[in-house]
Amino acid sequence: MPQQHVHGVDLLEVRGLRLVEVDAPPVPPAHQVARDAVWDAAVRANPSGLFDGPVVVCAGVDHDGSGAVTVSWARVTYRHFALRRVPGAAPVASVFAAVAQPTDEGGLVVGRMSASTAAPDRLQLPGGSVEPPAVGTVLDVAGLARHAARELVEETGIAVAHEALQLWALTRGEHGNIGVFFRAPSLPEAVVRERFEDLVAIEHAAGRDVELREIIFPSSVAELTAVRGPRVDYLASIVDLHTRTSTSSRPMR
Repeated sequence: MPQQHVHGVDLLEVRGLRLVEVDAPPVPPAHQVARDAVWDAAVRANPSGLFDGPVVVCAGVDHDGSGAVTVSWARVTYRHFALRRVPGAAPVASVFAAVAQPTDEGGLVVGRMSASTAAPDRLQLPGGSVEPPAVGTVLDVAGLARHAARELVEETGIAVAHEALQLWALTRGEHGNIGVFFRAPSLPEAVVRERFEDLVAIEHAAGRDVELREIIFPSSVAELTAVRGPRVDYLASIVDLHTRTSTSSRPMR
């Protein structure tokens, strides 16, 4: 399986993905108390951007060298991530799904998070942390694709059937976080802008905040680097992969 360590993250071009549920790792009582104190303080500081709903964490990653990857996952709630700020606590790795939405002009849709989110002004792809399915239900690639498609339409207004999303890449970055990336069919940039602007207008008319306050269309790492503001650790690697993928798929003239 091709694997690179570029731009600070491990990038895996994956050909198959299996997800296996395991028990949540135990948390010592002292770490639970410290975790809850950190979480409660964070909620007081950002009550609209944090909630303690169910979420998936990564418990391990294995690959066989042929492109097949197995991700072990467990059910927790969002407060579990507060353990990252507890000295001596075990590492906590998230699992998230995102969509690489290319444009016909060669760019990739990147959004800037709004002030009401947990990461204001951060640049990232449309997507979010994976929530666990109902107890007794299997989490699989189709479920991740449905989650990614839902995030795409909620954040950009672009509706794509989850069956049209292609499993594309995995990243392992800060805290060991696992990103599962799907590639969507290309759209004209003008269409993407129109759908995003329609979504913003609808949300504002309803008195709701949008998750992304703007979108940009970098076609290279150089273009991304020229944009000011914080960004997720995987973004340069994914933009670079997009550039290489787009270049290799262009027809010879």
